[in-house]
Amino acid sequence: MGLKKNPFAFLRQVQSEMMKVVWPSRREMGVSTLMVLLMVILSAMFFFLSDWLMSLGIGIGISFLSGLFQ
Repeated sequence: MGLKKNPFAFLRQVQSEMMKVVWPSRREMGVSTLMVLLMVILSAMFFFLSDWLMSLGIGIGISFLSGLFQ
């Protein structure tokens, strides 16, 4: 692939490629945005509950073990 030395030719090629791009519709963008937000919320809830359950389990385990060694 040869290097072009003419910046105007490069800009014409960029414009030509930009004309080929198929942009998403407003509806597609809205649906995609809602899906991303839903997945972020579900992931946050999953990690929150996982962290809470693990800390609860560790706390119970430590209490149990400390009771054994007193």
